[in-house]
Amino acid sequence: MGLPGPGLWLKRLWVLLEVAVHVAVGKLLLTLFPDRVKKNILAMGDKTGMTRNPNFSHDNWIPTFFSTQYFWFVLKVRWQRLEDTTELGGLAPNCPVVHLSGQRCNIWDFMQGNRPLVLNFGSCTPSFMFKFDQFKRLTEDFSSVADFLIIYIEEAHASDGWAFKNNVDIRNHQNLQDRLQAAHLLLARSPQCPVVVDTMQNQSSELYAALPERLYIIQEGRILYKGKSGPWNYNPEEVRDVLEKLHS
Repeated sequence: MGLPGPGLWLKRLWVLLEVAVHVAVGKLLLTLFPDRVKKNILAMGDKTGMTRNPNFSHDNWIPTFFSTQYFWFVLKVRWQRLEDTTELGGLAPNCPVVHLSGQRCNIWDFMQGNRPLVLNFGSCTPSFMFKFDQFKRLTEDFSSVADFLIIYIEEAHASDGWAFKNNVDIRNHQNLQDRLQAAHLLLARSPQCPVVVDTMQNQSSELYAALPERLYIIQEGRILYKGKSGPWNYNPEEVRDVLEKLHS
């Protein structure tokens, strides 16, 4: 991937300013009106399942908002979305990925004929793990008509980044072995489909604008469904709706 052009740098600069203002204003409002701001954050957390997640109390994650680590992560996500080129009906990027065995392959290798292939991008984030059973039910209900692939990407809430208390203790991946080791944690949840990891160049995460989690459906190399970005809009039930319409 080449160096960004001047237009992209200007967009990045504008996003940097937007995120900086967002964090500064958020900190100020959290100081002046803590109850109101916490109520708004809880309303957003309800969409991700955080408010219903028995592993987390409000104090585990709300105080992390508008921190330095929050700023850098939100900025990374917003910058990544500037380079999102995927679109419905467009060609799905055939990115390299790595099996948990270490074998390298590509996303398209998991397509079988004209069967839809559901791509589930994520890591051990609370929202991804909380909705993991929903995704498992999808694989069980539609395995006869569709294929499924989990692509483990960089950590959204690494213990040395924007960390939540009581979350899985995984540091930012420094090498492929770190990422493979983190992805192995998913096997304890019996995923019912292949699990691969993104390369350390984060190629699939960037080309699919998948951070922190995202769902896609591709068919015959084309994008059939493009889910909205997580965590707020990560919704496996939308995938169910699409698959039901395809095979009704």
